[in-house]
Amino acid sequence: MEEKIVRQIKDAAIKVKENVERVIVGKGEVVELAIIALLCEGHMLIEDVPGLGKTVLAKSLAKSLGCSFRRIQCTPDLLPSDITGTYVFNQRTSDFEFRPGPVMSQIVLTDEINRATPRTQSALLEAMQERQVTAEGETMPLPRPFLVMATQNPIELEGTFPLPEAQLDRFLMKIQIGYPGVEDDRLILSRFRQTDPLEELSPVISSDDLMKMQKACRDVHIASDVEDYIIRLIHASREHDDVELGASPRAMLALYNASQALAALRGRAFVTPDDIKYMVTPVLIHRIIPKSESRLRGQKAEQTLKEIMDSVFVPVEEEPVAGEG
Repeated sequence: MEEKIVRQIKDAAIKVKENVERVIVGKGEVVELAIIALLCEGHMLIEDVPGLGKTVLAKSLAKSLGCSFRRIQCTPDLLPSDITGTYVFNQRTSDFEFRPGPVMSQIVLTDEINRATPRTQSALLEAMQERQVTAEGETMPLPRPFLVMATQNPIELEGTFPLPEAQLDRFLMKIQIGYPGVEDDRLILSRFRQTDPLEELSPVISSDDLMKMQKACRDVHIASDVEDYIIRLIHASREHDDVELGASPRAMLALYNASQALAALRGRAFVTPDDIKYMVTPVLIHRIIPKSESRLRGQKAEQTLKEIMDSVFVPVEEEPVAGEG
């Protein structure tokens, strides 16, 4: 991969990050992870309490990229057709025409996804994995780029439907935003006192530029010993004493691609073991299922992942020779 292309990806990502951070204060790591999800053509699950900026993050990304944005508020009475769209009879033309649902957008915020019934949740599976929807037997492609950013509240669990493992595995990563610090709160008050900076955001790169970056990230070099490191981590997650269900092959590919995107964001044409370590928690934390005994002991998934990483030999970092990758 050419250094020039890597610099272009890094510069473009910095532009998007700085633009979003005009609205999202003090959460640079969260914004960076969202950009990585976009570069990997993946989806994000944000589990946190209300009011921390989950919706604003999705809107800011859409505006920074000039992408279409739609929001789906999940409720128990939401139907699959409310998400995918449906055919409606047009009296003027005496024919049925398709009215697309909100999922037919480039960036889709699915708010409180665990409040939708399993039947409605499953309507997102095809869209997230195949990037298409099927209505009345007809399959329609979704616009590109396409990102689902789903949220769920970990506090109010009454009347919710936990996401099945099959759907959790469709999310590239799961993150938390967390409360801002004292100085960040002061800056929020200062920025939002007179106006909403979200209204002033304009695109800094185009969606076509993003798709070129997505393709280029796949060319980031990963040495064979670093590939082996990823494989050993995945197998260690399946063999750990506290894990009932370890990471799947889809999780392995997600970790591989996320590490490539992170390396490009940091201005490198090759992946290091540190890139992989950085991405392990957001990519795998929702994919491993702990045993009931470990849950009863209060063992957290973060601690289990740390033990997995500590148990795997880390290869020595070496830059690839000139022209390689």
